[in-house]
Amino acid sequence: MAKVLIVDDSATYRLRLRQLVRKLGHDVVLAHDAEEGLEIAHQECPDVILMDIVMPGMNGYEAKRSLARDEVTRSIPVIFVTSQGEETDRDWGMRQGAVAYITKPIDPEELQSAITVAISE
Repeated sequence: MAKVLIVDDSATYRLRLRQLVRKLGHDVVLAHDAEEGLEIAHQECPDVILMDIVMPGMNGYEAKRSLARDEVTRSIPVIFVTSQGEETDRDWGMRQGAVAYITKPIDPEELQSAITVAISE
């Protein structure tokens, strides 16, 4: 069982992801934006972060770079979970250091596989 931080500005997607991740047997912590996600990541040290990209204020790419600069959070794997499905978006997300890039709507098997890989590294 892993501790998974979900960072998404959409309450609907936060709840859907929480339900799905709990069904996979993991503990869940929620953040409604990137700034809150950074705070929680620093305090809770989750095993993996599921991060939306398009959010008001700081976006997911910026948040990933902030996590990478912080000694406490730099080793936490980030999986981008987003509606941004273009190949250039995927490439950019992976260049930011994400361990996986999943597009919405979410395929539960793809999510489970990504979390399993992220927490085993």
